[in-house]
Amino acid sequence: MNSMNKWWTGMVILFVLGIVATVAQAETPFDFTLCSSGPITLLSSIEGINYFGVERKGIALSNHENKVFDNCTHHLVGVGRGPAGNPVGYGYFKLMAPDGDFVIGELTGTLNDVTMKFLQGSGKWKGITGLGKGQSITSGKPIIPGTVQSCIRFKGGFELPK
Repeated sequence: MNSMNKWWTGMVILFVLGIVATVAQAETPFDFTLCSSGPITLLSSIEGINYFGVERKGIALSNHENKVFDNCTHHLVGVGRGPAGNPVGYGYFKLMAPDGDFVIGELTGTLNDVTMKFLQGSGKWKGITGLGKGQSITSGKPIIPGTVQSCIRFKGGFELPK
């Protein structure tokens, strides 16, 4: 390889590394606990497999020093199926900051392996993208029959357009 080709190859590598470093620096980490409550509507239970709808409302408490999503309220609507104690679910959520700006996202998985994906946002969250993983950390005895009360901890990162 002649010296001109080496120079161009070196420049391309530096350019790519610069883009990767910029993207890595642009991601904001999050770590929060989402506690919520709401009704579960059982559609059917056949041979130990439950089919149900769920609506939950609650609040987020940040575990990260940056306090991202701290004191955000949320609303989730979803559906699930599977054996009691380990269903697979799918739903959409709205996570709203105290100033009213919000994020719309999607949740999929089980209580011990939840994937959170940010789809869009308003205000300061406009253009948000990102992913997180969650796991149930506690669940209480339902205070009212046909409801659920629990907390899930989510960790991940997101990016906003510059």
